[in-house]
Amino acid sequence: MNQRIKYNLLGMFLLLLGFMSQHAKAQDKELKIFLNDEKTHYIRGTGLGQIWIRYTDFNPGSTIFGTPKTDGFDVGLRRVRYQAFGQLTDQIFIYTQFGINSFGSLSGRKPGMFLHDVTAEYAIIPRKFSLGAGLHGVNGTVRYSSSSVGTILGLDLPFIEESTNDLSDQFVRKLGVYAKGQLGSFDYRLSASNPFPIQTALSPVPTLPDGVTNQAYYSAQAPSVQYQGYFMWQFWEKESNQFPYMVGTYLGKKKVLNIGSGFASQANAVEYRATAQGEKILAPSKQFGLDVFLDSPLDKEKGTAITAYAAYIDYDFGPNYIRNGGAMNPANGVTAGQGSFNGAGNSFPLIGTGQVYYTQVGYLMRNDLLGKLGTLQPYAQLIVSDFERVANPFTVYDLGVNWLQAGHRSKLSLDYQSRPVLASGIGEKLEKNTADPRKGMLVMQYQFAF
Repeated sequence: MNQRIKYNLLGMFLLLLGFMSQHAKAQDKELKIFLNDEKTHYIRGTGLGQIWIRYTDFNPGSTIFGTPKTDGFDVGLRRVRYQAFGQLTDQIFIYTQFGINSFGSLSGRKPGMFLHDVTAEYAIIPRKFSLGAGLHGVNGTVRYSSSSVGTILGLDLPFIEESTNDLSDQFVRKLGVYAKGQLGSFDYRLSASNPFPIQTALSPVPTLPDGVTNQAYYSAQAPSVQYQGYFMWQFWEKESNQFPYMVGTYLGKKKVLNIGSGFASQANAVEYRATAQGEKILAPSKQFGLDVFLDSPLDKEKGTAITAYAAYIDYDFGPNYIRNGGAMNPANGVTAGQGSFNGAGNSFPLIGTGQVYYTQVGYLMRNDLLGKLGTLQPYAQLIVSDFERVANPFTVYDLGVNWLQAGHRSKLSLDYQSRPVLASGIGEKLEKNTADPRKGMLVMQYQFAF
């Protein structure tokens, strides 16, 4: 990292320190309007913003509008979200969310807010069985297929668990129906949804090229219904299932130990050819996952706590399917003949047919560690991907720390991510780029929520 980048990051860090020190006593107050005298019916509003300050070591051959770049410094809005939801009657709950994602220096100017969620649900048997419909994020497979963006343990969501993010959904949401409930310690959710056609995606989705064999791509035909489910056994305290999005860390406020399992399935989702001149073969997408989540206080008097999570996922998107991804990509092109399989900027192979192992762990330090300025929560994350298309398993890891001044309401995070660079290997297999095997990204994020 050059000295100019270091000074920029340090300067922005000090500015944020000054800002945050003025708001260390944020109150846990709610924007809430009651609709009846008993205060059981209400409408509530919340908001969230995540600001990124980032240095990225670009993938080989990256360009920004044709200008070659090896690295770069940028500032962006990772997320801006607003929610309005409420209990209108004893049985009817509504939930809406809108905002923007990934507004960076290469984004179109004056971005428009878009809908994330618009759902209405009816509690047939309160807490045990509810039915809902709309634009929803009631997903299956594993816990963080539906993540709570405001309570993330690490810097960003574990996208490895969001397999169709903005491919056949709208940032993990689809139009459909769902059922959910809790029967004692057993928590369940099921949904049936219409995936969006890939033709309506904002970024072009690659389709099956001529002459390519034994390599699946998402099908351009009208999509079939997708069925999803996730089932969880809660050993200690119960988590709320009012919202579809699962908490990343409770910061020691709950004692939770859950084991979960889920699935997602869609007929005729992908297509490939067995021979160069053969007809297209349609195949289903199938996903299965197992995971375990632990969040527990260690010393209640000191406020220390641990958060840990581990998941196993089996993805089947047809033979040799693979998809790259990079958060708020800071580059948008590659010089011909100089790139890698990763593509531009910070992309790397994110989703593919094969097995994925994901884990994260965080330790919340004592609540008065920094006096009135709050405390720290160091964390680590590891992805091990064993994709059919890649010759050998590869890893992506993050190391970071959260500075918590008012819980998740005012949080400053510093994260370093290391990702692999892959080059084309013999035949269809991808191998590590031996000349330039890994790249890094350093991000500082400030999150505010109300």
